[in-house]
Amino acid sequence: MTTFTSSVFRTETMTVPGGTETILRGGRDLFPLLPAALHGIRTIGVLGWGPQGRAQALNLRDSLAGTGIKVAVGLRPGSTSADDARAHGFTEDDGTLGELLAVAAEADLVILLIADAALAAQHETIFQALKPGATIGLSHGFLLGHLRAIGSDFPAGHPVIAVCPKGMGDSVRRLYVQGATVNGAGINASIAVHADPDGHATDRALAWSVALGSPYTFATALSAEYHSDIVGERAILLGAVHGLVEALYRYFRLQGADAVSAYERSTEAVTGPIARTISAAGLPAVRAAVTDQDLFDRAYSAAYQPARDLVAEIYDEVADGTELRSVILAEQRLATRPMTAIAGSEMWSHSAAAHARRDAAATELDPLTAGLFVATMTAQADEFATRGHAWSEIVNESIIEAVDSLLPYMHARDVAYMVDNCSRTARLGTRRWGPRFQAAYEQLALPALAGPADPKAIDAFLHNPVHEALAVAAELRPSVDISVS
Repeated sequence: MTTFTSSVFRTETMTVPGGTETILRGGRDLFPLLPAALHGIRTIGVLGWGPQGRAQALNLRDSLAGTGIKVAVGLRPGSTSADDARAHGFTEDDGTLGELLAVAAEADLVILLIADAALAAQHETIFQALKPGATIGLSHGFLLGHLRAIGSDFPAGHPVIAVCPKGMGDSVRRLYVQGATVNGAGINASIAVHADPDGHATDRALAWSVALGSPYTFATALSAEYHSDIVGERAILLGAVHGLVEALYRYFRLQGADAVSAYERSTEAVTGPIARTISAAGLPAVRAAVTDQDLFDRAYSAAYQPARDLVAEIYDEVADGTELRSVILAEQRLATRPMTAIAGSEMWSHSAAAHARRDAAATELDPLTAGLFVATMTAQADEFATRGHAWSEIVNESIIEAVDSLLPYMHARDVAYMVDNCSRTARLGTRRWGPRFQAAYEQLALPALAGPADPKAIDAFLHNPVHEALAVAAELRPSVDISVS
């Protein structure tokens, strides 16, 4: 689904390669329309207080202030998150904090933001608690994949919608707060309408997206969302980045670089100047900015196909349910055995020293690092296009989310910190596929640098329609750059 209509909001048509897409440009000027667009929703229940649960509950509450629409947080009994929810103003006394099933039973819109594996285990109990006709809200399509795998479905008679921010929970809240005086500052989001028995599902999804602060909302299908989202986490958003910087750090060290310089040329280059250049001017601008364009071209040529092959393999395993089953199985193991951190490898011990040198000398766009990274990003975008995803989804899941949300956090902390502190599903996928990317770079791409660049590969890159799609979408990018202290 790339087109939609609204009885409340004025939509726009965006021209993309090969056609058009419907989008909604967000903004705080639309907040007065939210009650009408929600069509009778008086209570919104947000189940879960992880990064997305916290961010969405707070943004919804702030955007709906004064409307009479209540936002309540539902937590499992004895949840350790209750104190933090209370500290943010959700309390039992005013009915905005309660036990998970009780909140689900009261709400007209129930937003399911508990962990994927927990939702897979508890969805039937939650569905049984819903009031008749209550709208089921998701921010991720994992549950749909699980239901299909077990031969089940969402309960009949309930609208099922999704609003999926293209950034981590902290970004959703941080940009909303930073843009408090700016009309349209936030994280882009996709919407999906999976079931619409009362005819108001699209308006409700758009209202939810606007209330989160999304500057640009586009449409997708719930199945397409979880395919692109889960693949992206395992590829360019997290897994491939981790594998890339680990491989490059070792490569530069073997070439004689000291540890901090190797860290700067790998991790610092990707999360800093390369990400900023793509965000501001697009992928070809990275090639134009490097001092050794031949090395960039050789690196791009060497990395594109190995990266494309891995993205295709991940996509197949997500589409047939293998990757989702691996998450469920891992959760069963982790009940008695905690997940180990990845930050123990030698390179991460140099993070602080590299950060301390930032003011002394600006990190350059290392041509080797840039070529490998841009090739991987382009490979994911091309695979998504081949699989039939809409351009808005392609550029947001493959490029915008990376350079405007995740990579700035990685620059402020480091890549390993982000992997060790992301969602359980993303963390599991990164740990599984990051080493595969690392091996592909070390065993296939880096050895191929000795050969010449492939003119056909470079020509395909320079004339890739993703650049046109990104340029159009970038006009709607968040109007405030995220600030991470």
